[in-house]
Amino acid sequence: MKKVVILGAGYGGLMTAVQLQERIAGDEAELILVNKHDYHSLTTWLHEPAAGTLHHDRCRIDIRSLLRTNRTRFVKGVVEAIQPDVSAVRLADGERLEYDYLVVALGSEPETFGIQGLKEHAFSIRSINSVRMIREHIEYMFSRFRNEPHRSDYLTFVVGGAGFTGIEFVGELADRIPGLCREFDVEPSQVKIYNIEAAPTVLPGFDPELTEYAMKVLSEKGVIFRINTPIQECSPEGVVLATGEKIPSSTVVWTGGVRGSSIIEKSGFEVVRGRVKVDHYLRSPGYSNVFVIGDSSVLFDPETGRPYPPTAQIAIQQGIHTATNIKSLLEGGELQAFHPELKGTVASLGKGEAIGMVGQRKLVGSSASKLKKIIDNRYLFTLGGFKLLLQKAKL
Repeated sequence: MKKVVILGAGYGGLMTAVQLQERIAGDEAELILVNKHDYHSLTTWLHEPAAGTLHHDRCRIDIRSLLRTNRTRFVKGVVEAIQPDVSAVRLADGERLEYDYLVVALGSEPETFGIQGLKEHAFSIRSINSVRMIREHIEYMFSRFRNEPHRSDYLTFVVGGAGFTGIEFVGELADRIPGLCREFDVEPSQVKIYNIEAAPTVLPGFDPELTEYAMKVLSEKGVIFRINTPIQECSPEGVVLATGEKIPSSTVVWTGGVRGSSIIEKSGFEVVRGRVKVDHYLRSPGYSNVFVIGDSSVLFDPETGRPYPPTAQIAIQQGIHTATNIKSLLEGGELQAFHPELKGTVASLGKGEAIGMVGQRKLVGSSASKLKKIIDNRYLFTLGGFKLLLQKAKL
């Protein structure tokens, strides 16, 4: 019996597993899904529990609840190395998994671009545990300020990066601040939220009219922007910008970029910023039985020559497509090339506010916010049907 091993239960990996177990017979192949946690994180939601506007449990889904135990074996473990030359994977506990087909969907790690002190002193929005730490730390800063009101750095929050995660996080944090001020008896004017971006605009690559709208909404909520201004150094005392400006802060959250999992490069794959440049079937060069998807891969648009953005939308489509191709291989069929269908992009700006592009149509305000919820709920339905939708749906 053929063995299909899937590494990682993010958007791409879990979708591959769920789709495959529905499409293949029990005696057709053995499916093995490996993940370091026994839950799937809704990472596109994590900015909300980080700010404290949503409980973190809403952002995780029990993996076993989505798997058919007679079709898919779940292994809770940490991948230590991939050995593509011998078609095997080694886990940290010593277990060795052999495969006929491998799907690498190990996600990403923060990219610090060599900024001094960033790795050591900044938080990142990347897991259930990390966002819980951020929320608790923010509340702790308010508590400490009550005892040390001269420490303005306790109530100064710096968010590095104004891409989707950074913008969505400052929107939620700005919404949370008034409640925290009431709870801890703090004057709102004493709180400062900085959003710092090295590029000339927030949400680089997004429609200029929409980014202008986003900055206006967030500025009215109290967010202070420093655009076209890289962070030069991060320390326990705050950040120093390339302009020389120093921002004293006890809370720095880095959302300025990610790279592929270091395991991939250490395993000998050719990578660009930790990502494998895959072919149009989503396979790794040199290994026809290894598929690489999601943040672990980079795929170039043949029309523009630019890489497709590493979004959840594309990772989900890659998972579905990879399941289709593996099913075809198991039956002796042909592979189909992957062509992403970009259905639109939406970024939330806090409660009831968002911006979005659907084709050539621009959306702002409540209509974009409602579309964001529809997109989130559609994923839940695709992954787990009405049962999961009823459990986790955003209303």
